[in-house]
Amino acid sequence: MGLIAYVGPFVVFLALRWLPVPPVWLSPIRLVVVTATIILVGRRSRLPHPPHHIFGSILVGVAVLAIWIAPDTVWHGYRGFWLFHNSITGVAKSSLPVHLKSNVFFITTRVVESAVVIPIVEELFWRGWLMRWLIRPDFESVPLGTYTLLSFWATALLFASEHGPYWDVGLLAGVVYNWWMVRTRSLANCMIAHGVTNGLLAAYVLIFDQWQYWM
Repeated sequence: MGLIAYVGPFVVFLALRWLPVPPVWLSPIRLVVVTATIILVGRRSRLPHPPHHIFGSILVGVAVLAIWIAPDTVWHGYRGFWLFHNSITGVAKSSLPVHLKSNVFFITTRVVESAVVIPIVEELFWRGWLMRWLIRPDFESVPLGTYTLLSFWATALLFASEHGPYWDVGLLAGVVYNWWMVRTRSLANCMIAHGVTNGLLAAYVLIFDQWQYWM
């Protein structure tokens, strides 16, 4: 049951990306289904204990946000460089229909999904499961935050690959989140840090009209 609890919500989230429904309904459906999955499989597993470094986790989340937006803010046209704009990574451009940018229902569900659901799902998978599984297939016998060179950097690299044209900042974010896991040995702390990053990024998207971050 442990494997399902850590990997299941992530698999469900990825599968729902391809759901053939109008974009306005995709985030709400994922929000409900993935949340239900987390609750269903998590009740019978040893999932995160309460956080014990809340302030530090918030600072880490803010730092990762700065890392995420800094290159494009400092260097105009940076994301158009061929390393980030090609057939493999994709293009840093929002695919959302224009009318959704003023749809309160869509925006609300997308923000909640980004700031709450995605951090839980991804931290369970990347740092709760993969980072330990790479050390030993019986991953639950490996304490959270255990460091090995392979598990640390392989997880960071794979985390980066998930972020398409933002793989460079995704790699740095993965390194920071991995470091925070090793430092605190707490999934809950990493979830808070990740949630702060995503929540602030959502605010940045909405306030400064930077929709390319919501691909």
